[in-house]
Amino acid sequence: MDAVIIALTYWLAWFIRFRTHVFSMIFESVPYPVYMTALLAIVPIMLVLYSACNLYSANRVKGRRQEISSIMQANIIALLIFLALLQLLRQREWSRGMIFIFFGLNIILDIGARFGVRSILKKLRKSGLNQRNVLLVGYSRAAEEYIDRVVLNPQWGYNIRGILDDRIEAGTVYKGIKVLGRIDNLMIILPENHLDEIAITLGLSEYFRLEEIVSLCEKSGVHTKFIPDYNNIIPTKPYTEDILGLPVINIRYVPLSNTFPAAVKRLMDIIGSIFAIILCSPVMLVFSVIIKMTSKGPLIFKQERVGLRNQPFMMYKFRSMVVQDEKVENRQWTVRDDPRVTGVGRIMRKTSIDELPQLFNVLKGDMSLVGPRPERPFFVEKFQEEIPRYMVKHQVRPGMTGWAQIHGFRGDTSIRKRIDYDLYYIENWTLSLDFKILFLTIFRGFVNKNAY
Repeated sequence: MDAVIIALTYWLAWFIRFRTHVFSMIFESVPYPVYMTALLAIVPIMLVLYSACNLYSANRVKGRRQEISSIMQANIIALLIFLALLQLLRQREWSRGMIFIFFGLNIILDIGARFGVRSILKKLRKSGLNQRNVLLVGYSRAAEEYIDRVVLNPQWGYNIRGILDDRIEAGTVYKGIKVLGRIDNLMIILPENHLDEIAITLGLSEYFRLEEIVSLCEKSGVHTKFIPDYNNIIPTKPYTEDILGLPVINIRYVPLSNTFPAAVKRLMDIIGSIFAIILCSPVMLVFSVIIKMTSKGPLIFKQERVGLRNQPFMMYKFRSMVVQDEKVENRQWTVRDDPRVTGVGRIMRKTSIDELPQLFNVLKGDMSLVGPRPERPFFVEKFQEEIPRYMVKHQVRPGMTGWAQIHGFRGDTSIRKRIDYDLYYIENWTLSLDFKILFLTIFRGFVNKNAY
């Protein structure tokens, strides 16, 4: 399919460039057969790049965003290679415009075709076709979480045939999945069930049997995977090191701890905050006047928050409350219909206009446009003791908006849920994820029922 799309979009790019009035009609200095002969190299090179970007790996649970990112990555690399080769071979007559049209069309058409295939497979799997039969070895929290996800996503096409466990009584059922018997029964069950995969889901207390179970599973010849029962400790994308053949798993991988990603994000923050300050300056000016006219006190409210590497900083907001004692204010949450909030303050808090001065925090480097929301020192000390992994959020700059906020977790909502979303962002950061959060903030973040 990809080979056909590459050839088709290449021909379409040539046709649009030289045979339509979309662009100025020019005489093609490179003959048509020469353009088309280049496909003999373009198609295999691009297919190799697609493979290198994991577009052909069997992965039923791969998300659309990940697939789009891989397609764009492969096409951008191919574009750079193409342009570099033309420069090295001094092919100045070759139309650069046609090349850009080709890669633009190829990205759009390939994404469309893959989404079409994805839609067809989704319907097939929901109807019971194109299934993979899976047997779980070990009843644990990991087994239950795996079953939860499979039941919620029938489009993945996983059919869990049952669970084997030595501690749980045969016949026990969890969400329609039955415990079939003991682990030793594996070699008896395998020939009867036509399994495609075995998933080892042992509980932590049974890890001393892991080598034995792996050996038993591999004797079956069926593809085996391991689902650890410590997902609350190890991240979803662990960073591994090889020390002379000894695998070492880093407990927490933070992409932004690396220099280049951190520099790219900081550059985006500087450019984005300057642009946003200019864009929002009329709104900030209007509300500055209204605040001064309607209540006594300073225009800007400054409050100590905890930021990157647990360092305190002063966060700026438009004052939306009456002036109060700082010690009392620092230990109180804002609640619905809070009497301390002024009339104009309610409007600002509901629309997040009171947060706009934080753009200057971003410009200074105290904050980022996107990241976990910063908290006051009193609550940081409180949550540090109550919530595991809470302090991990301070490994990155705090943000004006974040993954938790666009999912509704702001204001007086579950701190534990908020931390789960923050950790997902920290461990899975990409520039495209930042752009996605900023885009969704327009629709979900500025106006929120929990903002009061």
